[in-house]
Amino acid sequence: MKNQKYLMIIAGLIFGALAAYMVKLGNPANMGVCLACFYRDITGALGFHQAAAVQYLRPEIIGICLGAFLAALSFREFRPRGGSNPLVRFLLGMFVMIGALVFLGCPVRAVQRLAGGDLNAITAIAGIVVGALIGIYFLRRGFNLGRANATYKAAGYLIPLIMVVLLLFAVFQPQFILNSEKGPGSMHAPFVIALAVGAVVGILAQKTRMCFVGGWRDLFLVKDTYLFSGIAAFFVGALLVNSVTGAVNIGFVGQPIAHTNQVWSFLGMVLVGLSSTLLGGCPLRQTILAAEGDTDAGVTIMGLITGAAVSHNFMLASSADGTGMFGPVAVVAGLIFVAGVGFFMREQLD
Repeated sequence: MKNQKYLMIIAGLIFGALAAYMVKLGNPANMGVCLACFYRDITGALGFHQAAAVQYLRPEIIGICLGAFLAALSFREFRPRGGSNPLVRFLLGMFVMIGALVFLGCPVRAVQRLAGGDLNAITAIAGIVVGALIGIYFLRRGFNLGRANATYKAAGYLIPLIMVVLLLFAVFQPQFILNSEKGPGSMHAPFVIALAVGAVVGILAQKTRMCFVGGWRDLFLVKDTYLFSGIAAFFVGALLVNSVTGAVNIGFVGQPIAHTNQVWSFLGMVLVGLSSTLLGGCPLRQTILAAEGDTDAGVTIMGLITGAAVSHNFMLASSADGTGMFGPVAVVAGLIFVAGVGFFMREQLD
């Protein structure tokens, strides 16, 4: 167990350092690696939303999934399975994305933003913790999405295969792929480096079970610091690289791709923390699980992509100017829905 924890700390340090350095190589500031933002960019590149500033086939996502897939195959941890309330998982994934885009970042980016000096991230991380605590309340009262069952190997290969198709699209750039000419989508590290960094992160996350919501869940639910040590190490790694590269800018105002509405940043990330706790993992963890053959996690990823499209098509997503017109309404609706899932999907009602 001690060796596993050391591995988690090393993995977190490497991930945090790589995420921060990706900004130096061209990725948006305080967004070296953000699962929500990058799935959103991929959604735009495929034309599922028309926000011209956030359209790019991010190779980091492809690399994370394929790296985890190869690691799972190598260590005989590829286990095709599924069938555990996929429709509910789809909707929970959609609300994870909606909440993240109201804040402007997933749980990984929240820690990155804090490591870059963005104090708005404190509110967001507090929201993740509160969401995880609410999720723990439901878990302790019998919440359960059900047991996944073994399924066909071909089904387990689907998400990695989709990532291979996206990789081919990124390399050959067919006419229907959209690319931002300005804004965050136009800012990216060299393709091969981004793909390689994603693969490294995917391998590390697969071997350690890294999760940026599960760390908080386990810390409060069973007093286990294993996953949390990865979050802390990620912060240290990102902070060290940011300090060396001069990318630390402490304050609330003027932070890159961020707004200062603390109320909706907090509530948006409560939605992310709660939904991820009920799902069993944050967007990073869902990507790793899908790479291991978990088709339920694959459905969750489809929910993330749909949530990104809905957020930008229906004016839910925030910008540096503030929250989207209907973002707060969507967060409240999401909190009601997810709390309902937590209450009604219990094995034993009080």
